[in-house]
Formats: sequence, C-alpha cells, structure tokens
Amino acid sequence: MKKQWDIFIAFFRIGMLGFGGGPASIPLMRKEAVEKYKWLDEDEFTDMLSISNTLPGPIATKLAGYIGYRVSGWIGMLNALVASVIPTVLLVIILLRTLSEVREFDWVKGMTAAVVAVVGMMMAVLTWQFLHKAGKGLGWARAIIMLAVIFVVLNYLHIHPGIVIGFLLIIAFALPVKKKEKEGERS
Repeated sequence: MKKQWDIFIAFFRIGMLGFGGGPASIPLMRKEAVEKYKWLDEDEFTDMLSISNTLPGPIATKLAGYIGYRVSGWIGMLNALVASVIPTVLLVIILLRTLSEVREFDWVKGMTAAVVAVVGMMMAVLTWQFLHKAGKGLGWARAIIMLAVIFVVLNYLHIHPGIVIGFLLIIAFALPVKKKEKEGERS
C-alpha cells in the first residue's frame, strides 16, 4: 500500500508542477523516479525516455505508465496514469477560466514569462544530460557531429523527428555489436 501511495504522490506532484506540458514534466519525472524513489537508475530512465519518444502519444503519460508498471505492475501503471492526469485536467479548467479573465494584467504576463524561462532552463539541463550521455557513449566527436547533422535534418530539411528516430533505430539494430562490448557483458 505504501508503494501505491508513493507512486500516486510522485505522479500527482509531477502533474501539479509540470507546467508547460509533457516535455516540461520529464525533468520532474527524472527527479522522482531516479533521485528520490530510486525506481530506475539514470541509464534506465534515459533509455526509457528515448524509446518513449519514438511512440505516439503524450510523453508524460507514456513515462508515467511505464514507471508505474515497472514499480508495481498494472495497478501501479493505472495509479501513475490517474495521478499524473487528474491534476492537469483540474488545473486546465481552473487556470483557463481564471486566466481568460485576467490575462491583460501585467502581473499575469510577468508570471507567464517567468514560467517559460524556468521550463526552458529545465529543458536545457535535460538536453545537456542527454548530450553528456551521448558524448560518453559515442565519443564527443561523433556526438557533436551527430548533433549537428540531426539539427540540420530537423530544422532545415524539415524531416519529421519520428522518421529520424526510426532511421537511427534501424541503423543501431543493423550495426554489429563490438566484441569488446560482448565480452564485457559476459563478465
């Protein structure tokens, strides 16, 4: 029962504080699942996030469902999904009704601008963590070249991110595993 309560509180808190949508919730989920409750380690979270990004649908619910399932099976999955969605539904109803009435006040404009800056910084920190992991895994030269190529492909050639991710997954599955990695797994 304590585990279910922990799942509910963790994802309810994420749902309440994840202002800015699913991507803004990712650093909060990482903090809860990796740092606070230690349900996943850093590599598992990064791998799960990468795979979740290849699937259709909102990222926050995919992550909540997976983590809840991983921690406590089907009940944990349902618990995490409900806990992460209910605050959003309630807050959207309350905030949209309130903000539509006071959106022209300077303090509301200032608050909105401040929240955007905070969410932007949270995303920058998460981006750095991904880049750092890629640099360690691929080597910094390859990671930076890959980053530049993908930036061009997404922003200038306007190829959908799902196609890029699918292409990279196909390449990853097609490449042979190095012997050094296989030997390291056996020991």
